[in-house]
Amino acid sequence: MGAQLRVYKRRIRSVSATKKITKAMEMIAASRVVKAQRKVAASTPYATELTRAVTAVATGSNTKHPLTTEAENPTRAAVLLLTSDRGLAGAFNSNAIKAAERLTARLEGEGKEVVSYIVGRRGVAHYNFRERKIAESFTGFTDEPTYADAKKVAAPLIEAIETETAEGGVDELHIVYTEFVSMMTQTATEARLLPLSLEEVAEEAKPEKGEILPLFDFEPSAEDVLDALLPRYVESRIYNALLQSAASKHAATRRAMKSATDNAGELIETLTRLANQARQAEITQEISEIVGGASALADATAGSDR
Repeated sequence: MGAQLRVYKRRIRSVSATKKITKAMEMIAASRVVKAQRKVAASTPYATELTRAVTAVATGSNTKHPLTTEAENPTRAAVLLLTSDRGLAGAFNSNAIKAAERLTARLEGEGKEVVSYIVGRRGVAHYNFRERKIAESFTGFTDEPTYADAKKVAAPLIEAIETETAEGGVDELHIVYTEFVSMMTQTATEARLLPLSLEEVAEEAKPEKGEILPLFDFEPSAEDVLDALLPRYVESRIYNALLQSAASKHAATRRAMKSATDNAGELIETLTRLANQARQAEITQEISEIVGGASALADATAGSDR
């Protein structure tokens, strides 16, 4: 019985130590998600104005630009998947990977060859384990992405879409990331970045009621302006997606660690109750042994007196 009590006490100490770790991770994730939310909010005005400028150039001129013109028979598509470098975030990574797999299956069903670009060690590990080809991977910055990171990710993608498919380029660029909706809700989302769908872009950049949009002059030409603006547009969209994914990951980690902390607390209560029961049984057994010994001693003494 004493050995069983020691086992319970050892497990209580172990679970208590784990509870302290998960509680600390929950608090860290909570502080990081607030910072990530602020960065998302700060990046939105720039992305909105850039989207309006791209829309103005694309719709206000007759320029045929490769980044705004649909290919007649698209045969290759690039898919950028955003995951995290670390786990302990519930279904965050698996949901993004599943969304990318659904998108890949749909594109392949349309007869397109899919070229995969992966951000985050979790996504890279998933593809490597299944021996799937990765064009390029990017790791080490998913918790706190910067605009420089977004430019690094965007560079090979822009190069690929500006290159002819016969020379290894792609006709389309898609992105899969986790959209931050709220602290409790994060949704795996897919979107086509290039070629631009001008109707969708115009809807995104739709002015608010009473807002007056600026007029644009294109110097030296609309094509040159598109050459300069569209790469920035891709970078800003990827940067926003990285920030959304970072905020979603921290929110998912916070939720997962809170659940782990609560479960640890319940387990400690259960183990404490079992330890108390074992202790009570041990005390009862000791009392029984004392009473039995005293009774046997009394019987032996009475027998000797006779």
